Amino acid sequence: MAQLDLRYIKKRRKKLELSLQEVAQGLGFKNASTYLKYENGEYSFKATMLPKLANILDCKIENFFTN
Repeated sequence: MAQLDLRYIKKRRKKLELSLQEVAQGLGFKNASTYLKYENGEYSFKATMLPKLANILDCKIENFFTN
């Protein structure tokens, strides 16, 4: 089963020079600390969040997964 590649998500955000707060707001979170817990794997991304995240990070959903 494919797993989310959290390292890719973090690297992509940094490459685009997006702050944690910018991504958090794009996903509808009030603060960056909530998003950081998702990016660090403390919380699991929900499937419904992935299209928004792909749009924010300007990539395809498939890029988030490793085999």
